Amino acid sequence: MMIRWFALFLLFSPPAISRAFAEETPRPNVLFIAVDDLRTQLGCYGAEEVHSPHIDRLASQGVLFEHAYCNIPRCGASRASIITGLRAPADIWNCYEIPLTYVTLPAWFSKHGYHTVSNGKVLHYLKDRKYDWDEIWRSAEVYYGEEDWGKYNTYGIWQNPDSAEFVNPASLRGPYCERAEVEDDAYQDGKVAAKTIADLERLGKGDEPFFLACGFWRPHLPFNAPAKYWDLYQRDEIELADNYWPPRFNPAENVSAQEFERYARTGETKATPEFQAEARHAYYACISYVDAQIGKVLAALDRLGLRENTLVVLWSDHGFLLGEHSFWGKQNTMRESLRVPLIISAPGLSRGARTDALVELVDLYPTLCELTGLPLPDHLHGRSLAPLLEDPALPGRDAVFARFSGCEAVTTDRYSYTEWREENGELIPMLFDHEVDPDENKNIAGRAEVAEVVERLSLRIKQELLRTQRIDQRKL
Repeated sequence: MMIRWFALFLLFSPPAISRAFAEETPRPNVLFIAVDDLRTQLGCYGAEEVHSPHIDRLASQGVLFEHAYCNIPRCGASRASIITGLRAPADIWNCYEIPLTYVTLPAWFSKHGYHTVSNGKVLHYLKDRKYDWDEIWRSAEVYYGEEDWGKYNTYGIWQNPDSAEFVNPASLRGPYCERAEVEDDAYQDGKVAAKTIADLERLGKGDEPFFLACGFWRPHLPFNAPAKYWDLYQRDEIELADNYWPPRFNPAENVSAQEFERYARTGETKATPEFQAEARHAYYACISYVDAQIGKVLAALDRLGLRENTLVVLWSDHGFLLGEHSFWGKQNTMRESLRVPLIISAPGLSRGARTDALVELVDLYPTLCELTGLPLPDHLHGRSLAPLLEDPALPGRDAVFARFSGCEAVTTDRYSYTEWREENGELIPMLFDHEVDPDENKNIAGRAEVAEVVERLSLRIKQELLRTQRIDQRKL
């Protein structure tokens, strides 16, 4: 199997890909679609209860990655990792904190003749390496406040007048969700879609290939969406998490994110079935709202005749828990927090395919370089997924890695293992066997019969840390 992988790696090395594109087509454009806080609860991932027809259609035109994982389950840090191709330290929130010696994805593409554009929430803050893009659009229309875009409804995020009745006095944020009788462009993501479509119309006429990043906010909190997307779902038909309790033998460090508490109408009510049903309803409405915006962008790509020479990549920065284990949000190493949707549609490569290969978001940087024929910078921690786009049946990684404040984690095709460290340095292990416990309800790290597994996975984490440290030393 390894021989087969190595042969295909040689076959689809950057020079081979570059020659293929040079002979047949101009260098492909890149449409880089980011969706915030999106878990794999989509129609194309088997979730029939969710209306996501446009994302589902994109999956039918490319390769869907069943087992893609983020490297850091936190918005700013994950995006910094993706855009630099680094397993960034877990305490880094933003791309501007990454040393300048590391060239970001847009800066690399710009250096090699691409016109790069960032629309919406691609990176986390306004000042996240703005100078690496030829154009960046995060204006006051879509970005409320200089640092924090989640403030009270006077900043435009909330559109229903009734939302003004609910304010968290500690954060000045409104309710965690709203249903409003408004058009799509009343909220941020409708504006982002319109701007991206206008850019496609303009960039498609240019002489340069483009790298166009389009970042959608929803389904990130607050779960605000136009009424018509709420109306796609019936509240009494929504199924709740059937494991609303912490995992057995759960380390004290493995907790739910506290992001919900920054909004109004949450608190202790989260434990009630009524809240859980409303929260899922709101989250699903936001998925469908963003799905519709993605559909508009993809329709423009078709209408303008750009689809056949454009790579389309759809990704989310991390997953999201909706009551599983009584957890809400991300910022832990549970499977629903780490696993992400990833779809790549590449000209001339597989269509309507799925791969079970283990992959991670740090792989996107080298993948896009290879598919566009660009050389690779020398700092990347990931590896290209191009062979999987040619043959989705190929094996992927033997393991993928994540880190968060105070822990390192590894996921294989069977296990998820996390090492939490207390302030005194004591190691607290957490192990789930997905073969018998896919919902991660019981931490079995303390069992004698899995001692060898724990030791092996702990060693695998150390090996990967050493590998990436050797790469990093080149830039220090």
